[in-house]
Amino acid sequence: MNMQELKKNAREKMKGYCRVCRVCDGVVCAGEVPGMGGTGTGASFKANVQALADVKLNLRTFHDAKSPDISCEIFGRKLSMPILAAPITGSEYNMGGAVPEAEFIHMVISGSKQAGTMGMCGDGGNPVFYSSGLSAIEKEGGHGIAVIKPRENHKVIEMVKRAQDIGAVAVGMDVDGAGLVTMALMGQPVGPKNVKELKDIISHTKLPFILKGIMTVDEAKLAVEAGARAIVVSNHGGRILDYTPGVAEVLPAIANTVKGKITIFADGGVRSGVDVLKYLALGADAVLVGRPIIIGAFGGGSEGVRLVLDTMAGELKQAMILTGCSNLEEITDRVIYRN
Repeated sequence: MNMQELKKNAREKMKGYCRVCRVCDGVVCAGEVPGMGGTGTGASFKANVQALADVKLNLRTFHDAKSPDISCEIFGRKLSMPILAAPITGSEYNMGGAVPEAEFIHMVISGSKQAGTMGMCGDGGNPVFYSSGLSAIEKEGGHGIAVIKPRENHKVIEMVKRAQDIGAVAVGMDVDGAGLVTMALMGQPVGPKNVKELKDIISHTKLPFILKGIMTVDEAKLAVEAGARAIVVSNHGGRILDYTPGVAEVLPAIANTVKGKITIFADGGVRSGVDVLKYLALGADAVLVGRPIIIGAFGGGSEGVRLVLDTMAGELKQAMILTGCSNLEEITDRVIYRN
């Protein structure tokens, strides 16, 4: 199987839900939520892709970075690459249902592990979503991360315990899901959290806790204050609030403030290993990939997910060779071209 075959298969299975466009930039699917698009005009989805495209790189070839090392350690686990599968749910109402939810998330978690990295499972209006994710992680020996919607605290704490009981590597909450349309449609109460509520949740587990959906410096600092081990700089793939900036626009200021105090993931618009390099150079410790993972799963199952991740890893290594980086620590803002 190659990427062309994988995309062809995915296009057929997701007909009417995702066109598997040559450039996945949110233009054609704008407003398709539920679906694969960005909310409203799709401006936030498009901003993620455009903000990354606007980052230019310095080409350097006088160096000894001939065989870059892209391995990293996340929460004590050695990974083959700084690229993880983002938490994704809603196979039926977002992706057409050709692949059942339980099969889909197992493909994501299993394919990620096969690639030497890690996948995340998500939460949604149907309890099957979270349960299927935990089951997939348990089948892979706990090699995965469970992410929960910002439900009422007692419910979140209960779900955190379930993740802990099956041996998940970490647990988190996508606080940017506070106004998610699909949750409202399915009668599931979600909402914003204050620091006291976050501290309460985090105090109930020994697992590393991730807060996903940070887009401002002030909230990054509050995440540190609340005791989170990691944040995900993310606007939820442009699916919750129209007209936010792209992640690449806000990441540098956030990294300048909390880098070293907390692990920083970046999520949004990653389509290649070059995009991964850009996010790392802007201050991320690792990145999350969403829509390409969906294409991989629908187009080729676990093998397709692995192919997507392995392809990005190869592209990252090539980009590091051409920017003079022997390892991830050498990917700094020196690789970014400034006028």
